[in-house]
Amino acid sequence: MTTTTASRSRSAAGASRSSAKARGTGATALVAPVLALDAGNYDLKFFAGSGHPKAIRSVRYQLPQGRDAVSFSEASPLIELPDGRRYHFGSQAYKYRRQQQTVIENKVELAKLHLYACLEPLPGDVADYNLNLHVSTPDPARNGEDIRTQLLGVHEFIRNDIAFRVNVEAVEVGREGMGAYNYAKTQGLIPAQGYTIVVDIGGGTWLTRLVDADSEVIDENIMDRGGTYELAAAISFDHRLTDHLGSSADPCIVMDGFRIDHAYADTGLGWGEWLDEYLDPWFKGIFQTVKAQYTPYMPRVTRFLVTGGGSHLIADRLQGHELFAVIGDPQFANVRGLFLMTGDTQLCMTTK
Repeated sequence: MTTTTASRSRSAAGASRSSAKARGTGATALVAPVLALDAGNYDLKFFAGSGHPKAIRSVRYQLPQGRDAVSFSEASPLIELPDGRRYHFGSQAYKYRRQQQTVIENKVELAKLHLYACLEPLPGDVADYNLNLHVSTPDPARNGEDIRTQLLGVHEFIRNDIAFRVNVEAVEVGREGMGAYNYAKTQGLIPAQGYTIVVDIGGGTWLTRLVDADSEVIDENIMDRGGTYELAAAISFDHRLTDHLGSSADPCIVMDGFRIDHAYADTGLGWGEWLDEYLDPWFKGIFQTVKAQYTPYMPRVTRFLVTGGGSHLIADRLQGHELFAVIGDPQFANVRGLFLMTGDTQLCMTTK
């Protein structure tokens, strides 16, 4: 970016900030909005309670000071911080030479930046408002305080040329996966008696929660690895891809292909015909671990609830098994459940 362009950008940002503050006048007197945000390894999902939840691919590019950004959108927002750092999120990040993938990073450290990417103006173009956050994370005891420290207080940033001033007044950190459990209850998928094992298969991790009929977590297991990224990494070294590409495949592009016909970007290459060679041992490894973890409780288990963005890969294998239930639209089950848990005044976020 040239000096003239940068100066013009800062002037526009200042004007936008003033305009945003003007639009936000009186907003702090209103009830804080309700928005659920699930900042996952594969994508950032958020839901305001109507329509369908939205998603932003959890990949970003940090632009050098002298680099102009490609076009931005609500699905690929451009974030500018007060110190001048700029980050382009979503599918547009793939248009730059290199990208940063959340799935191979520490999501807890990115909690603030992920929040900025998903905050949109309130109705009336209000970009100055207060929020209460309900955050879920795999291990609240280990990461809860760090997340609270990052998210509490006033945040000023520019998103898609709109200046925001958001005051986070409170942050509650809960267990990840319980949003999907609560959503499943509203869908009639949880028996009234016995124990439910929630199996949440994400992009980088997978976890389980053993929940009793009173919705109390009585045991749990958090696997830092083993999500769909591990499956994608195994596929990325297969010679049926590498011989044609001339190198190993990018596991993150393989993960994208899990959602679209098991194809590797626009190369014409795919792994659909031999996916089962990798999918079967990956799937069996997860459920063998689950069985070993909860052996003493198995006689009382009345439901396995399978959810998370990776669960669609194994959904057909679970059909016809009365003990198993796969939530419809599993990618968004957790964010829908988080919204149900917010009441009327909280914004919810998960750092899965």
